[in-house]
Amino acid sequence: MSGNAARDWTPGGTPPGHERPTPPMPPGGPDVRVLPDTHVTPDAHVTPVETWPEPQAGPGTRRSAPVLGRGGGRVSEQEEVRLLEVGQALVGACVPAYFSPGEAADTWRRLLAVPPRLVVLDLGEEREAAYAPIVGRLVAAGSEVLARVDTDFGLRAAADVRADLRRIRSWYGLRGVFLDQVAADADRLEHYREIVDGVRGTIVLNPGVYPDPGYAALADVLVTFEGPLAAYRAIREPAWARALARGRFCHLIHGVGERVRVATLRKAARLAGTVHLSDGPGWTDLPAYYGRRIVAG
Repeated sequence: MSGNAARDWTPGGTPPGHERPTPPMPPGGPDVRVLPDTHVTPDAHVTPVETWPEPQAGPGTRRSAPVLGRGGGRVSEQEEVRLLEVGQALVGACVPAYFSPGEAADTWRRLLAVPPRLVVLDLGEEREAAYAPIVGRLVAAGSEVLARVDTDFGLRAAADVRADLRRIRSWYGLRGVFLDQVAADADRLEHYREIVDGVRGTIVLNPGVYPDPGYAALADVLVTFEGPLAAYRAIREPAWARALARGRFCHLIHGVGERVRVATLRKAARLAGTVHLSDGPGWTDLPAYYGRRIVAG
């Protein structure tokens, strides 16, 4: 991506002059299903999802990574196991897998048995041989694997962050990046533009809040919430975010118990195209529901 190029529209975004329609809700509210282990049979019904025609990409325009559910019609079996279904909307499952292969073998077995659509790996500063086969299995299963790199809210030098990206790519072959602890204010935009300039894989920026709208031009996906359920109850979507497709956003919510999981997922599906709900205090384990089919009317 050219450092001087701002992205006015990306695949999956709302074309200029169009407003995003709200899918109709079935009587009695949306049917919410977490489907990590469901397979689609030839006769299965899969609800079509909204899609917009793609414009021609102009010079310097970064083409976004595929947005989940685009294209409408039937969803393939491989894609189905990576989706959360909320009414007529398809929401991608994104898992921050911040647990070591050497210390959490059972957790990794659960994750690899049901590979999510997006996986974020915290790969550390030294090469760990155990990650190589995990990355290979996830990629072979169709998951998109992103490398987490800390930016310390804009305080880390761009050269140091880019050096981490090169190191991770040389070790594990990963091009997709999850830049963590990203600043949210406008005066750090140029710093992050320098960091992502030339990155060819999927770019996810995680400020954990709705940032200055200029950050949307630098990333394929923005994590506009990361935190506990108590804080999520107070989230408010700004006007600039409502003008973009929800596939441009990701929400990561922890501390979500059994009784409130469905309601939280419904809310998240209105605001983001990729979601992860944890029943613990963070991302050091998979939630208890992971790998089970959950249906709630």
